[in-house]
Amino acid sequence: MSAQQLHDRLVGGCAAVLKACLNGGRGRHEHPAVPVTPDELAAEAVRCAVAGVTAVHVHPRNAGGAESLDPAVIAAAVTAIRAAGPGLPVGVSTGAWIAPEPADRAAAVRAWTVLPDFASVNAHEPGAAAVAAALHERGVMVEAGLWTVAAVDAWRRWPAPTGRVLVECLAEEVDGALADAAAILAALPVERPPVLLHGEGPATWPVFAEAVRRGLHTRIGLEDTLVLPDGTAAPDNLALVTAARALGAH
Repeated sequence: MSAQQLHDRLVGGCAAVLKACLNGGRGRHEHPAVPVTPDELAAEAVRCAVAGVTAVHVHPRNAGGAESLDPAVIAAAVTAIRAAGPGLPVGVSTGAWIAPEPADRAAAVRAWTVLPDFASVNAHEPGAAAVAAALHERGVMVEAGLWTVAAVDAWRRWPAPTGRVLVECLAEEVDGALADAAAILAALPVERPPVLLHGEGPATWPVFAEAVRRGLHTRIGLEDTLVLPDGTAAPDNLALVTAARALGAH
């Protein structure tokens, strides 16, 4: 795959990306099908790719099950996914809850021995610009996580370029999440990277529908919700992806 082909697949070219967010911070106590180990993440990634997703987002775990930015932990997860699904773009989180000190997050990125294709950085978090810069230095595409309108201003001051903007509506109340989506999207500059819109919890599917309506990139998976659009329990990530595809996601 050429550099241009990889870039087009990462940002979606002219088509909307459907990303699978396989695990997030969830554990098996929340859902028995949450993938945790590298092999589990790889198997789930391939199943979702066959069902139509064009990228996967994962939160790799250490031996104790905790989210980690440690080079060995990132390498194990990314290597396993790439071996099982060659050419499938894989991204990770750099959330401050994983490593609270900004300098530690940037140092971890600079120490990675196997690089993901992309990584998300939450613009409101302390040290976000430095983490984004470290990712850019390593050649990892930066996704800017925007949770609020104020975060848009913080992101626009980053010196490092952004490959994709994540408009993340975390309010569980549906009307509030949709209002947040409209406000953040309206605050974005006209000239901007591709935008991925998603919600969490009870607002997941309404925000997903709004992303499809607007023709934006979006995502689905056990990180965001444990239920299908009709409110019944989702057996696994594959069921969520299948439902998303049925609702018009590409």
